[in-house]
Amino acid sequence: MGSFADLPSSRSPTLALVQPTEAELRDQQSKNGEAWKGALSLDAYLRRELFLANQGLARNDGLTAWALVDTAAKERVVLSGCETLRKKALVAKDGEVKEVLCHGVGSVFCPSEFRGRGYAGRMMQELGERLQTWQAEEKECLFSVLYSDIGKDFYAARGWHPFPSSHISVPPATNDKNTLSANATLPQSRPLYAEDLATLCALDEKLICYHMTKLANRGKYSVALVPDVETVQWHHAREEFISNELYGKKPDAKGAIVGNEPGKRVWCYWTRMWYNKDPQNSEENTLHILRLVIEDPAVSDFDHQDSANAASQVATAVASLLVAAQAEAAKWTMGAVDIWNPTPSTVAAAQMVHPSAVEVHRDQESITSLRWYGEDPDRAAESIDWIGNEKYGWC
Repeated sequence: MGSFADLPSSRSPTLALVQPTEAELRDQQSKNGEAWKGALSLDAYLRRELFLANQGLARNDGLTAWALVDTAAKERVVLSGCETLRKKALVAKDGEVKEVLCHGVGSVFCPSEFRGRGYAGRMMQELGERLQTWQAEEKECLFSVLYSDIGKDFYAARGWHPFPSSHISVPPATNDKNTLSANATLPQSRPLYAEDLATLCALDEKLICYHMTKLANRGKYSVALVPDVETVQWHHAREEFISNELYGKKPDAKGAIVGNEPGKRVWCYWTRMWYNKDPQNSEENTLHILRLVIEDPAVSDFDHQDSANAASQVATAVASLLVAAQAEAAKWTMGAVDIWNPTPSTVAAAQMVHPSAVEVHRDQESITSLRWYGEDPDRAAESIDWIGNEKYGWC
């Protein structure tokens, strides 16, 4: 392509959304890697992207790369690009719960030399329309999601409406005697390992279906991304690659569980994210609780409106899980443990282990956003309840 003045308008009819070639994708990743590689070298970042593209969630066209290009240009270049991950989802309304298709949008990036000309906006406009029918031969696609790190307005203007985006944080474990004494009164947790995930994820899916059935007659749509084992494993594959690069080893504990009696257990999965370029510096590094599961249907509430009674029954168990997460955070140079969109019982649990913990409502980073393809899409934020809006859905 010639000079900057030769670039097409973002409204040009010759712009089109296509799948990039391998060379184009590699070039795009090399450019976005400078901003997104975190603690990794650029070479390691590129190898990580290839590694993740071969995980179960991404295989068999689960991952799609997209590029906005000028079809009239003599030499094709990627003006803006992104990726989507195909996800399993559920929608409940009018007494019915049905499995649908969802796409998670990530890696939205416009090369610096093309910024300020509206290409990312044009790409997202085209993508939002395309995803409604993309890969929807067998299952209907009723919504797509993304997690904005540039606030709420840009994506909202293109159909992805912001939903509640909050978290509560506790610090990594310390050797403070008062803290250790208080934690000793909590129920005992035990670690979860990779071999535990498939059974628990399958059970979790059944629990979500059960609770969405209860919500299906409220007059509003309820939607949920399914935290299936492929989704959880994708997050763990990501952390294992990075930890192996930084420390030459991989974490074993994938979460923790409290209780032994089926139907009465509480468990969580987590993942570690390293952002600090110094492997020995914990600042900005975060252990995220991917998914918190309360198995008992008498106290579990996927509507994030759990009662005071439910909160009192599960808070100590959740606190025990957070203590286990704190220990892992300290072990793996994490600066904090975060859990997204906490219920009252989770807030109470966090304050048991860290009394000054408060729920933070985000307005710039990781804004959970949803584009609805069903009826009345412009009122999605008002007419839809996003159930289980937790970190496992992030991509």
